[in-house]
Amino acid sequence: MLPRMVILLPVIVLSVTAGIPQDELEAATVKDRSGRQIDVKTPFSRIISLYGAHTENLFALGLDKEIIGVGRNENYPAEARQKPMFSYHDDAEKFMAAKPDLVLVRPLIDRVYREFVRKLEQAGIVVVSLQPVGIADMYAYWRDLGRLTGREREAEKMVRTFESAVAEVRERVSKIPPAARKRVYFEAIHQKMKTFSKDAIAMFVVETAGGINVAADADQMRQTNIAAYGKERILAKAAEIDVYLAQHGPMNPVTVEMIKAEPGFSVIKAVKENQVYLIDEMIVSRPGMRLIEGILRVEGMLYSK
Repeated sequence: MLPRMVILLPVIVLSVTAGIPQDELEAATVKDRSGRQIDVKTPFSRIISLYGAHTENLFALGLDKEIIGVGRNENYPAEARQKPMFSYHDDAEKFMAAKPDLVLVRPLIDRVYREFVRKLEQAGIVVVSLQPVGIADMYAYWRDLGRLTGREREAEKMVRTFESAVAEVRERVSKIPPAARKRVYFEAIHQKMKTFSKDAIAMFVVETAGGINVAADADQMRQTNIAAYGKERILAKAAEIDVYLAQHGPMNPVTVEMIKAEPGFSVIKAVKENQVYLIDEMIVSRPGMRLIEGILRVEGMLYSK
């Protein structure tokens, strides 16, 4: 029987009693992934978010009217679909016409679309590039969003709520004997035979749920959550893989049938025993509160019996 799922959606976080000194609220500073230092004297109130995680977390902090635009592929929460849509492929003039005071991007946009970013900054629009790599980094990321928007207390509430939920799961799985722990290969991109780096958020999900990462020796790719592995290394550990888990979504449009039919994969223990599962990439890779849902679902996949 699956563990009861307590799904924490990015609801508005209110009635927070965290005792953050007022002077900290007045002198917030954020340093982004590109090295910009932003001194936040007044919270930003006209925000365009070009990354789904930013959008989801802004809503989780209790923002709505302050979000004046989102990326074209936004679908969560439902309120995001009601916002005007923007893209880094659009002319910078479209952004200027909306008069944002902050555009939130991720490092890829900052790195690849430099001319677009330059035009926004020349127009006096603040651009901030954020994207966490691990869990500790995720907490810092939530706090940075809180500083940028004047929602520091709400950000602290998110951190505490997340930590509490994680502690509950860890307490439960701690009762599973080490010899009974499931060994998991977690697929990130099937076509390229890539997994997640050992410190990635997705691996935190698996390990919190009581799984053992059989690909802890994977080679991290730059400063990302993705790691190269390859079919040869997967098959070398075929007998060790109790569960083959794959994220599913735009980044990895795979099916269970595709995984089972992959040449050579018939020797993998998990394939032989029908322990191949897909999980929505948004609840295991996106740095938001829905990771708790991801942890609970993975726990159910590993230990439902």
